Amino acid sequence: MSRYLIVALMLWAGQAPAQAELIGRYTWNSPAEDFGGFSGIEVFDGGTRMIAISDRGWIAQAGLAREDGLITGVTDLQFTFLKDQTGAPLPRYFDDSEGLARAEDGTLFISFEANHRVARYPTADSSSEPMPRHPDFEDMQNNSSLEALALGPDGALYTLPERSGALDRPFRVYRFLDGAWTQPFTLRRAPPFLPVGADIGPDGRFYLLERHFNGLSFESRVRRFAIDGTNEETLLQTGTLEHDNLEGISVWRDSDGALRLTMISDDNFRFFQRTEIVEYRLTD
Repeated sequence: MSRYLIVALMLWAGQAPAQAELIGRYTWNSPAEDFGGFSGIEVFDGGTRMIAISDRGWIAQAGLAREDGLITGVTDLQFTFLKDQTGAPLPRYFDDSEGLARAEDGTLFISFEANHRVARYPTADSSSEPMPRHPDFEDMQNNSSLEALALGPDGALYTLPERSGALDRPFRVYRFLDGAWTQPFTLRRAPPFLPVGADIGPDGRFYLLERHFNGLSFESRVRRFAIDGTNEETLLQTGTLEHDNLEGISVWRDSDGALRLTMISDDNFRFFQRTEIVEYRLTD
């Protein structure tokens, strides 16, 4: 179904989509041996700094050079490999880091989809501080679990798996608050897209980045919800060859007061893919 037909159907149903305007894309290259595979991103300091995480346990910290508000380069790049509780590098199978959330004080929260869990890191080079697990985490599908992670204004963490278990089954959202996990709401599954990233914006709403591989290239969709999973809106849906494999999303407010969606692609460490940083501005 084309995006134009989707928009027409939404208008017919009385649910007009918010407008998301593509304002820039930057192809990021680096000779660093561990470069690539980015699955999460956080943008802060007015869009001048970022942290990105790869699905092989690497944290990249860098500056974002901009001209007229658009990304023109990545500066001061520093890579750090994630550590376990003892301060040793994470072993294989425990290093499949996927979701990233950053608190105002710089604390990082990271979700993993092989050994299904969420961990706290006071800094990028700190030892891991494990967090409790919800019982549902144990039975999640390997390589399809905690892809997305978001941090709310009250300090609550939100995560959900990449797959729900059936095409007509909604995605369970898990919330960590006051030292315990609960499962307060679900999000409608709308095939063929699957969740790969999440963030809670300055507007207090839940943003979900989803992906679909159509056999030729990746398509992306961003939906927005109230913090309780209601009031669903589709903000954007991309077509064939429009972007690479977008997996991480950061929602922030620029100097003009507009909300921006900054997304980063996972190149899967393949020469024919690219690491792309894409930015959209919300006009509604």
